[in-house]
Amino acid sequence: MGFYYLLLLFIGIVFLILGAFKKDVSWSTKIVILLFVIGILFIVIALILLMPGSSDIIAELLDLN
Repeated sequence: MGFYYLLLLFIGIVFLILGAFKKDVSWSTKIVILLFVIGILFIVIALILLMPGSSDIIAELLDLN
């Protein structure tokens, strides 16, 4: 179960790093969008992890059995 959480965290970090290195967007716009996305991501992950059977939900999202 902890492996799935670590995998989701790693994928999220990779996406954030890739998004931060886009050169055609101003820095202030990047920060606002980044904070908004991180906030929504934290809320969604917290809600999923607090639900009963969260390990089953994550296994279904990642197509693992």
